[in-house]
Amino acid sequence: MKTQTIHPKIAEVLTGTFKVPAAEILPESTMDSLEMDSLAVAEFAVIIKETLGVAADSEKLYKDATLADISAFIDAAVAGEAA
Repeated sequence: MKTQTIHPKIAEVLTGTFKVPAAEILPESTMDSLEMDSLAVAEFAVIIKETLGVAADSEKLYKDATLADISAFIDAAVAGEAA
């Protein structure tokens, strides 16, 4: 798996639900750099859990991680590799 590849669902949720411009969705972007507040990050975590079945601590994973990190976590969890 390439860490530079951003999970398509992440990009879809960010652009569709949170109106983040697609040009700003980069592997090195963080939720903070995308101006996602804690409520938006929590909502993002719920959407990912509901659509992909991947649960994570939104403050720990989503707030501080890059989109590449989040994508890698989701891919690993979907594949059954994440604890």
